[in-house]
Amino acid sequence: MLKIGDFSRLGQVSVDTLRHYDTLGLLRPIQVDPFTGYRYYSFHQLGQLNRILALKDLGLSLEQIGPMLEGEVSAEQLKGMLKLKRAEIEEHIDSEHERLARVEARLREIDTEATLSKHDVIIKNVRPQLVASIRRVIPGYDKVITLFDELIDYLSPYDVIQWRAITVWHDESYREHDVDAEAAITLKTPVPETATVKVYDLPGGSMASTVHNGAYNKLYQAQNAINAWIEANGYRISGPGRSLYHYAQEPLRDDDETYVTEIQLPVEKT
Repeated sequence: MLKIGDFSRLGQVSVDTLRHYDTLGLLRPIQVDPFTGYRYYSFHQLGQLNRILALKDLGLSLEQIGPMLEGEVSAEQLKGMLKLKRAEIEEHIDSEHERLARVEARLREIDTEATLSKHDVIIKNVRPQLVASIRRVIPGYDKVITLFDELIDYLSPYDVIQWRAITVWHDESYREHDVDAEAAITLKTPVPETATVKVYDLPGGSMASTVHNGAYNKLYQAQNAINAWIEANGYRISGPGRSLYHYAQEPLRDDDETYVTEIQLPVEKT
């Protein structure tokens, strides 16, 4: 018989690990001293320990391994479990490849830019949001405030506003005039629609997102940064962009540097 310390050295696992395997019923000692509590193992148990470690190395959990040691899992069941584990590993590899690509893109940005960008970009999985909105062609981007004023006037009798203001920009590119804009406000519960006010779930999805801490008249910097990131990281824009107004003070000014605005662009991998 081997003391637990000796068995630990032969199997190259810690004593704590052997105790844990004992607790789970995976590898019980052949004898436990009733007075001292010392655990003793057999040389023949090294094969069982190796099997546990081999299955664990394949990524299977200890909970999955237990029934296998008891012969309760068939070859077909094991095959199915390993196929699932293979799919998980492949997904992880793909995710790490994408992370590597983002690192490479950031390195290229550092090499080509004189200063680091203030606008970090991430991918967000955005949930659908219940909104009331007004969509209209307006003379210029700054005139979207008139749509929000109209929308707030309509919603004021209802106690349903969550006060997240979102502009959805429906034009595919920048326009000097005649901007197709949709002013939306998130709601706690639905309200009646009108010919002008639409109530619906603003779609969610995968969004490239950056936060602009600064004035509205410098929002173009955030827009340029997010567009460059999308191109550099192998994405393409797949729908209308959005501006989320997280913080602003009235009266609204184009040059107030305290404002916080988030830009979201729906994207998909190229």
